[in-house]
Amino acid sequence: MSKKKDTPPNWHPETRALHAGWHPDEPADPVVPSWEPSTVFTHPQTGLSADSWSYTRLGNPNRTQLESALASLEGGKEAVTFASGMAAVQAVFHMLQPGDHVLLPDDLYHGVRNLILGQYRRWGLTFDFVDMTDIDAVEKASGDNTRLLWMESPSNPMLKITDIAGLAGLARNKGWLSVVDNTWMTPVMQRPLDLGADMVLYSTTKYIGGHSDSLGGALVLGDAGPGDSEPGDSEPGDSEPEDAGHGLEKVLRTYQIQAGAVPSPFDCWMLIRSLKTLYARVRTQSANAQLIAGRLFQHHAVEKVYYPGLSSHAGQDIASRQMEMPGAMISFQVKGDAAGAMRVVSASKLIIAATSLGAVESTWEHRKTSEYAESPTPENLIRLSVGIEHPEDIWNDIDQSLDTLYQKDANVNDFQ
Repeated sequence: MSKKKDTPPNWHPETRALHAGWHPDEPADPVVPSWEPSTVFTHPQTGLSADSWSYTRLGNPNRTQLESALASLEGGKEAVTFASGMAAVQAVFHMLQPGDHVLLPDDLYHGVRNLILGQYRRWGLTFDFVDMTDIDAVEKASGDNTRLLWMESPSNPMLKITDIAGLAGLARNKGWLSVVDNTWMTPVMQRPLDLGADMVLYSTTKYIGGHSDSLGGALVLGDAGPGDSEPGDSEPGDSEPEDAGHGLEKVLRTYQIQAGAVPSPFDCWMLIRSLKTLYARVRTQSANAQLIAGRLFQHHAVEKVYYPGLSSHAGQDIASRQMEMPGAMISFQVKGDAAGAMRVVSASKLIIAATSLGAVESTWEHRKTSEYAESPTPENLIRLSVGIEHPEDIWNDIDQSLDTLYQKDANVNDFQ
């Protein structure tokens, strides 16, 4: 099995989602790629070379297929995959040195915030949480030791919209590495590399996987960036392949191999399966969410809706320029307190009360209880991941769940 499957560049992304990474082109080739569970591979008589499989931590056919497909869909040079989204996050931060400064969104996925506060602060990394909707504020918060600009757009869970092109341009002028967590958008709806970002991050567990049954993370690299010359201090390990690349890719490949937080062959195989339906799934989910968000906005039991597809959203103008669709994630505040929001979530009959997001099933949660104690998320906020069910069924379940706020012991006095 070859290490690389070339994809014709004229294929549309919907087609590449099915055929990039693996396409049968020999007699008796399987239409579906095989799952390769072996952890070791026999050596050729001439000894190991860059084209040899040897040990699955260093490389595996399924991982190569997945990385090829992800790079193709994102329009990137290379993709590097990991055992989880947080392992991919850690790989980025490990490119830095103690004392380096990082700029992060003030509304940031709590797992990344916890990692920064719990691990990298004592490791010596310095950082500031900044309102990424304000480019001037980002520049003012930077310093001579700033090395990394971390973007998340829409943000989690308040769906703030960052001008990716504007901030990526600032980062490039300053010599910073720019990274965009594109987990909520996927390449179907937003392509940060095309907007000038150096690197795109995914928790592939979410929309890429789409079925709540595989764990993974990925980093997709653009053609150029400050990493091509700056964070290249890492030396290859003894077992690093000779073709590990240059610049960002070389550093990340070295970390991937040395740290060993690699995805299992089976998870890679599952993710390749999921990519085949990515465009159909995400477009259906986004269309459903657009309808649901509009109705939530008009509902008398809802205080506020956060969704970039609404004209009332503060970042709607930027979102319409850099996103092909507004996405399938909605956050909204009910007219009540935390107990009222949890009552609504618990009353659903169709929507599943669960954390995570991006699966074909609709899920929601009282977000505050899923985050850390000091989280700035409003007490009455519900985060909804819209699935592919019929939108009227989703809406009817939301509507009947919101009705629970009318119960006599609810802490809501007036819905008018």
